[in-house]
Amino acid sequence: MSNQVKRHAILSQDSSFITETSFTRAPLNSRVSATPVIPNGTRKVKHESLGLLPLDIQEALILEDLSYILTGIEGTYITYDTDCSDDLSRGMHFILPPSLDPSLRDLTERILPTGTYYTAISSFIEQRSHFDYGLVNHALCAVIRDMLRDYQTLLSQLDHVFNNSSHFTLTKLWFYLHPTLRTLSLIYHLVLELQTVADASSGSTPASNSSSTSDAEADARDEALGLGGARFKAMLSLAAKDAGAESDIVVKGGEVLTIIYERMQSMSGDPTARALHSALLRAAGKPYVAMIRTWTTTGRLLDPCDEFCVKENKFINLSILEMDYTDEYWDEKYTVSAHSPSHFAPPSRLIQKLQLRDGSTTSPWSRRHRAGVPYPRPASRRLPGGACIPPLLEGWKHKILLAGRYLNVIRECSTDIAQIQFYSNEEELSMHDEKLYDFIENAYQHANHTLLQLLLKDQQLIPRLRTLKRYFLLSQSTYLRHFLELSHTELRKSAQSVSITKLQSLLDLAVNTDAAEGLGNVDDVVFREDLKVTLAGSELYEWLLEVASVNGVIGDEGSGPTSDKGRREREKRKEKERDDKKIPAIDALVLDYTVKFPLSLVISRKTILNYQLLFRFLLYLKHVEQSLSSMWIEHKTSLWRHAVPNHPELEKWRFRIFLLRAKMLAYVQEILAFSTFEVLEPNWRVLETKLAKVTTVDQLMMNHADFLDTCLKGCMLTSSKLLNTHSRLMVTCSTFAQYTSAFSKHVNKALAAVGTSEGDQEMAERWVFLSKFETHFDYWFNLNLDHIQLDASSGNVSLLPLVMRLKSIQADHA
Repeated sequence: MSNQVKRHAILSQDSSFITETSFTRAPLNSRVSATPVIPNGTRKVKHESLGLLPLDIQEALILEDLSYILTGIEGTYITYDTDCSDDLSRGMHFILPPSLDPSLRDLTERILPTGTYYTAISSFIEQRSHFDYGLVNHALCAVIRDMLRDYQTLLSQLDHVFNNSSHFTLTKLWFYLHPTLRTLSLIYHLVLELQTVADASSGSTPASNSSSTSDAEADARDEALGLGGARFKAMLSLAAKDAGAESDIVVKGGEVLTIIYERMQSMSGDPTARALHSALLRAAGKPYVAMIRTWTTTGRLLDPCDEFCVKENKFINLSILEMDYTDEYWDEKYTVSAHSPSHFAPPSRLIQKLQLRDGSTTSPWSRRHRAGVPYPRPASRRLPGGACIPPLLEGWKHKILLAGRYLNVIRECSTDIAQIQFYSNEEELSMHDEKLYDFIENAYQHANHTLLQLLLKDQQLIPRLRTLKRYFLLSQSTYLRHFLELSHTELRKSAQSVSITKLQSLLDLAVNTDAAEGLGNVDDVVFREDLKVTLAGSELYEWLLEVASVNGVIGDEGSGPTSDKGRREREKRKEKERDDKKIPAIDALVLDYTVKFPLSLVISRKTILNYQLLFRFLLYLKHVEQSLSSMWIEHKTSLWRHAVPNHPELEKWRFRIFLLRAKMLAYVQEILAFSTFEVLEPNWRVLETKLAKVTTVDQLMMNHADFLDTCLKGCMLTSSKLLNTHSRLMVTCSTFAQYTSAFSKHVNKALAAVGTSEGDQEMAERWVFLSKFETHFDYWFNLNLDHIQLDASSGNVSLLPLVMRLKSIQADHA
């Protein structure tokens, strides 16, 4: 009793309660940080007098002090270590009086770390319970708080035994406390690692002290240049985060679960440690599992603290797609936290709206998105916060992303989503439970099947694709021949003076005539109203060469010709050049096709662009073929067939024109036949076979994109060398056909000069003019054949039939 009185007298001098100003912190925790006010002289006398007391009295005094030390409060003889009391997050350290009996010192030193563990864990719970640390940290603090409650219950029982039993000793205290000490030690080292990761991250970020201490002149200069102000600095900070710059990201979400799991794996040989970490992982992962359940069953992302592996770009919504339908919703709405690129990149933006935080993608055309992905922690090399995906979910992250993404698309289509009831709502799922993975798999399969049926049946995707193929990829289509015949006069004008309204009317007439004659199928009749006529801003080969000059990637980000910046620059440049150079309407003519959401996910603007490139390529071939055929009809007239025995040079000259026209026509027809019957048709049959067996939405998109990519490559539209030589040949053929009337005038002049005394004086000039066409065509034809042979021998074996076709032309007209 006297000891308690003395203790009360000493505590009455302690002013730590007076300094308590926070009502949200526990008073005992507040006292830990308070500085003891016991005079050093008094403390020293007490410590020295302890060694003079009998051994049982020393043990009783130490036991009384330990009842306070175990709750983090300084005792009379066991005091704070002032050298280690600055960092409360690492716990308060205690020192024993030097005069304590050695037989008691060893056992007491074993018990003292318990107070350190308790204070550190209590500080961790107090700090990590704030909103900024996320739901996973809150759940972790809750389960640790429950464990501390059991520890406090044990202390109450031990204190009761100490006050009511004269046989309570340090040995008994150690016996009862030893199992709990092991548990607190494991929790302490866990929270210490979590704290160390956060401290290392914040310490690695360079402090901007120089900016805060900048002088007034520098601030005024920045303001004058528009570089000052809090708003500008906030924009710079946001840009740095978007660029993936390392920032002060707290340890939360998936990173917390990853650290717990890694510690559990490293201590798998210790049953106690494994059981403890398993319980912590199960409890801390409950909010994460709840996010997975909600996301994969409803498509709704409930992540208020940005700690889930999927993130959402809320600036992209369906209203944007109504103005410019793209696959941007699919690519950029939701993304996941954590590429042989084709020449014409298929849809890839679906990964930005709903995507993984770690930057990994489900697309085979890109390996990882760097923008917006934070840099790894310097020490552990783990991604911070929600960007760190728990190892248990690493193999399932893409299915988690796709399941919610599919349902999100379905919801945007105003379709009711019935929650998946593979498991009852009462059944609990945990991070390392096989039932969770079965749940994710079933949710993914259900969402994938629902969206696939929506696209294929409700939205009639396959008929849409067949309509695109008929109107864009069939050069022998009847409607196209009718359209070219009807619009022949209009297409001879320049692109600036042509009437798009008139061309649209002629196209509708050709399509309706084609449908009335029964040449089109039912799907074409239903969807033909979505077909529109537009005019491109540049010639076909000029555009293709520009694309091929940047590795042939359509839709790549950056400043390339297909990025937003590159597109704007190109349009401005084309508008300026259009005033100086008049583009023929036939060279700028292009079809467009209207597709609404959600079909725009598959038939996106990129895929429409690829269809347009193929259409313009086939249309130009068809136009040149018709021009050369018209030239052949002109050459069948009596003017060209009438024999002139008195003018053998004219006969030879006409024969050379016939031969050159035949070579050009044969070349154009062989390219057209090869592109249609050996590239487009076989690949379309392959696509139809794949679509009949498709099981996932991403597989559907991939097959469609592969089809277009293969067609573009097979038609030689992705190689700058092949494009260059082929474009020179086509320009030569087109220009030669334009001189049909000029050649006829020369024949008339030659026939009129036969009966005169002077004779034909212009025959030498005619030969020079014709030889330019022959030399030009032969040179580019041979060079084009060499490039095709080289490309075919380098792995593009699909060009081998074209090599044989062109060699036959070379042999027939040798």
